[in-house]
Amino acid sequence: MSEDYYKLLGVNKGASDAEIKKAYRKLAMKYHPDHTKGDKSAEEKFKKISEAYAVLSDKDKRKEYDTFGSEGFRQRFSQEDIFRGFDFGDIFREFGFGGADFSGARGGGRRFNFGGGQQQARVKGSDLVYELPLTLREVATGASKTVSFQHQGRGENLTVKIPKGLITGKQVRLAGKGNPSPYGGPPGDLYIKSKVLDDPTFSAQQHDLYLIQTLKLSEAILGVTVSVPTIDGKQLSLKIPPGTKHGTKMRLSGHGLPVMQDGKKGDLYVRIQVKIPQNLTKEQKKLVEDLAATGL
Repeated sequence: MSEDYYKLLGVNKGASDAEIKKAYRKLAMKYHPDHTKGDKSAEEKFKKISEAYAVLSDKDKRKEYDTFGSEGFRQRFSQEDIFRGFDFGDIFREFGFGGADFSGARGGGRRFNFGGGQQQARVKGSDLVYELPLTLREVATGASKTVSFQHQGRGENLTVKIPKGLITGKQVRLAGKGNPSPYGGPPGDLYIKSKVLDDPTFSAQQHDLYLIQTLKLSEAILGVTVSVPTIDGKQLSLKIPPGTKHGTKMRLSGHGLPVMQDGKKGDLYVRIQVKIPQNLTKEQKKLVEDLAATGL
């Protein structure tokens, strides 16, 4: 199991470069073989803290470590990659130690074997992300889509089966369709990421759907039964009770978008919009005035 580099050095994740260097110097003074004289456990500790410092003191490697975490980082970087281009000799001379030779690191003196050669983890190629526009109905029912993208320097077309419930932000992984590894490892993956398009009838919030139902003033006062469309093309009967206010939200359970690999569905919410007439006929105005006279 990979270890937490921040914990190894005893610093917080937001530590500055100076704090990381100070923490490493303190531990290196304690565990460097020049001080421990053949203590194997101290030597192992020294290897671990030196690996942690090699990563966290490098801006790019630290960003990768923070992004993918300990396990994900070690899948992408071998020991040789971690120490490549890193000169511990200058650091040790600054601390007052003799030089040390790490796998991929320069400097004279004692050599530390970090399990190189065949034991080194192979570096995986980088992943690709393809943003695929989908309609709400395709998200609701699933779809088969053809995507065109650049793979290893050439155009490639793939037919992808889109599962139900692939809402915005969700993604499908196609193993081995990413960029090749620069070090002979396995290729990266291709991620098909959904971007749901606007719909003329429905709006979506995660797996819940919303639509607006407009009522006449008389319908809101007296009550009415309306027909409500669903995303899968059905029509539902919804009873609006008398006296329903403008802005009321009514729920139709289980008529939203499917949840991937779950079988459940979100809900459909009907927002009531009461239409207030802007212009009344003489007859309508007289009727409203008569209603007002009754205290309504």
